[in-house]
Amino acid sequence: MAVRSMTGFGRGESEHGGRIWTVEIRCVNNRFLDLKTKLPRGYAGIEERIRKKVSEYHQRGRVDLVLSVSGDFSDLQHVSANLEIARNYHQVLVQLADEFGLDSDITLVQLSSYPDVIVREQKEEDLETIWPYIEQALVDGLENCTLMRSQEGQALAADLQGRLTNFGVTISTIDQSVPQLVQQRENNLKERLEKLLDNTEMEPMRLAQEVAMLADKTDVTEEIVRLRSHIQQFSAFIGDGGAVGRKLDFLIQEFLREVNTIASKINDAAVAHHTVDLKSELEKMREQVQNIE
Repeated sequence: MAVRSMTGFGRGESEHGGRIWTVEIRCVNNRFLDLKTKLPRGYAGIEERIRKKVSEYHQRGRVDLVLSVSGDFSDLQHVSANLEIARNYHQVLVQLADEFGLDSDITLVQLSSYPDVIVREQKEEDLETIWPYIEQALVDGLENCTLMRSQEGQALAADLQGRLTNFGVTISTIDQSVPQLVQQRENNLKERLEKLLDNTEMEPMRLAQEVAMLADKTDVTEEIVRLRSHIQQFSAFIGDGGAVGRKLDFLIQEFLREVNTIASKINDAAVAHHTVDLKSELEKMREQVQNIE
């Protein structure tokens, strides 16, 4: 399974009986799955089914889903006559005609024009009957959205792999410079001690201890080993694909922890420059990882 972005758009549509159901899905990055649905009136009964289907395609991200329906609704229209009210209107009209000596020529059109005589009712959709068509539109929209997310995910993965390679090269450069740096600091230490002691010979054992302490403070072997291990894990997660965004984000934090330790242990301008480059690269990687599911 490829790495997927949390950003995408998908649209699906299905038709039956003169009605058209349309599903539009928009998603952006979010720490957890946050689904917002907008459904037609009377469709609340299928909201849980929609949520379950969406969760099969999305594990994280803000997902906005809009379901709309259009077309012919004539089969849901029911027209009837309220005979009781019609009788009452007719009776009142006859009474008025008798009272005022008027003709009581009451027509059907006249009687039907009074309020509530002709009643038009909107029947509710049979959700069980129409669900397969809604589900088809939903799945099509989710598939299209997933395709866009996968395409963007491939681009993100390629960018991260490139940055990871550069990161590894810089780590190797630091690693290779450490022995020379330790030797240089050992020489500097000897020179300072000679000046302080005014050419008085120093005990070899004491000098060896000072050099050992200096080497220990400058030793970043553990940090380099852990960073290389993190690089392998990071690359493996990208290769495995799926919902790896949280794992990658965790590794970015671990990268930063080790780089900060290296920067604090080695007080050298060249190494400091490299660690600044590493932190800059990690920040760019973090921004990319925030968009990965």
